[in-house]
Amino acid sequence: MPVSPFHVPAAGSGHRVPPPTGAPERVTVAVYAADPILRAGVVQQLRQRPEVHLLAEADAEAARVSLVVVDHVEDDVAALLHRLRLNSATRVALVVATLGSGALQRVIECGVPAVLRRADADQNRLVHLVLATANGEGVLPGDLLGKLLSHVGSLQRSALDPQGLSLSTLTTREADMLRLVSEGLDTAEIARKTAYSERTVKNVLHEITNRLQLRNRAHAVGYALRNGLI
Repeated sequence: MPVSPFHVPAAGSGHRVPPPTGAPERVTVAVYAADPILRAGVVQQLRQRPEVHLLAEADAEAARVSLVVVDHVEDDVAALLHRLRLNSATRVALVVATLGSGALQRVIECGVPAVLRRADADQNRLVHLVLATANGEGVLPGDLLGKLLSHVGSLQRSALDPQGLSLSTLTTREADMLRLVSEGLDTAEIARKTAYSERTVKNVLHEITNRLQLRNRAHAVGYALRNGLI
């Protein structure tokens, strides 16, 4: 078994270690933990289950699942996750005590699709994590999934609007007026349609182009269409 400190066997043939003769196929697992007591607890939980075949350290590179167990995701953990990712024979799962948004981003960037909080890591959940990882499934606690979706949404907004403006930068009135501009209406026609004065229409459209740093009404319409604002 890998021992403390984190140890990743040198790259090799990537062969699979078969389960004991006559036994049904089980998921081969290597456990990585900097804390030997923490690692021993996880190993003890998994050793009792027939679905799992724990590998010795010499065979760890051939594990179908590499299970990393840590308190926090720091630089050494991220380095380990990156190194494990280079081994095409294995898939990586993480059991972690605390994981904030920034750490979650690092974990995702390391290609880890399955995460379990240590507080939830009873025997059944550990086995579920291992089996799901072996099958290429993603596993995230509900609140972490929400954080991930928020992070992805933030990245999408940044890509669409590099100035950091939100996709909800237009009020209903502004969006309505830009939509009418896109239909070819002039200021007077927009004023009649919306029951605002022409002065108000001009001011609203000027505010949009000024706030979003756009050149003119046509540019504003194009920007709004590209970003799904109208």
